[in-house]
Amino acid sequence: MDSSVYVFVEDIRGEGLDKVLDRLAGYGVAGVTVGAAYHQARDVTPHGHSRLTLRHDGVHFPPPAELFAPLRLTPPVREGAAEEPLAALRQATSLRGVKLHGWTVFLHNTTLGLAHPDVTVRNCFGDRGSPGDLCPAHPEVRLYAEALGRAVARQGVDSVVAEALHFAGLAHGYHHETCFVPLGPMDAFLFGLCFCDYCMRRAADLGVNAEAAREECARIVGGVLDGDPPAQGEVTRAALTAYAGPEVVAYARARSETVTSLVSIVSAAVAEEGSRLVYLDATGSAKGHADGLPSPGLAAHDSWQLGIDLLALGDLVPSFGVLAYARDAARVADDVAAYRRSVGKDREVRVVLRPGVPDTDSAGRLAAKVRAVKAAGAQAVDFYAYGLVPYPVLDRITEALTQTP
Repeated sequence: MDSSVYVFVEDIRGEGLDKVLDRLAGYGVAGVTVGAAYHQARDVTPHGHSRLTLRHDGVHFPPPAELFAPLRLTPPVREGAAEEPLAALRQATSLRGVKLHGWTVFLHNTTLGLAHPDVTVRNCFGDRGSPGDLCPAHPEVRLYAEALGRAVARQGVDSVVAEALHFAGLAHGYHHETCFVPLGPMDAFLFGLCFCDYCMRRAADLGVNAEAAREECARIVGGVLDGDPPAQGEVTRAALTAYAGPEVVAYARARSETVTSLVSIVSAAVAEEGSRLVYLDATGSAKGHADGLPSPGLAAHDSWQLGIDLLALGDLVPSFGVLAYARDAARVADDVAAYRRSVGKDREVRVVLRPGVPDTDSAGRLAAKVRAVKAAGAQAVDFYAYGLVPYPVLDRITEALTQTP
């Protein structure tokens, strides 16, 4: 079974390239998924050069001038990028016969959003209050995403692992967020919809009354902000239709055309550069990131909330990444099976597991999930992430893989 471990460039720089690759070889994995373009974060890094690592938006390689010179949006460049750590990693993995995947965060970039607020999402009240979320309908964002995909592919990676290549929700739009209003899941969903000119125009072109949808969202969310009781229950199309009306649901569904067409552009660009796209759907993370206890709806069934149409993307993308952030092996298997049914059995499905808290408390539990992933039809399992968990937790990977025939 194919496998890899997610690794940050800071891990390699702090511990040494050969040392990290030696450890990964000991785990029995066949690949490295390196953060080629990442976002702002503050991470506890138990065995890093710094035990508390501050990450910044940007790429770990010199951006090709011919790709970005014509564009207004260009990726911030991380310190040390001139040393070309990805090129060194590519050379080292090639010598060892190890695959290298380029983990790329596309549309979650606070630095770009603060510098160019007009390319970020705009909510039903007209606020651009999520600077970390670039709108996938904006033409300049689309050009940026295509160029970024090409740039990472040119680093010689076997695949470009695409994170945040879709719409985002209300949560995680900035750092140090405060909300003392008890928004229900449906209220938060409506609050997170983008109503920028480009999104509204695309929806109108598909026959949706975009302005009516915006007004209804503003009315409902505004009422909750004024003290009305929040909506209860999970976000489903049926529940949302009853709560907000068919026009709002039609507007939300229209966003899938925006995402599908953008992913198609990026996937084709990556292929032209000699690599392939692995599409990561963040739904599984949104559901189980905090505690490994996702809400009942399967990620594949709820991905439409981010504008993702898995049936359509199954015809366009060769590989999909499933973020199976759940404690229970049966739940992981159900999520994987739902993805297999949605994207088609001829597409590669890679499942991302966390070997430690909050999902996994033992090597046995991790092994059970790896077995469940394989039984559900996944071709690969990846582990997140090398620098974020102690060495004894990483050691569970070895046992999990050796216990899986």
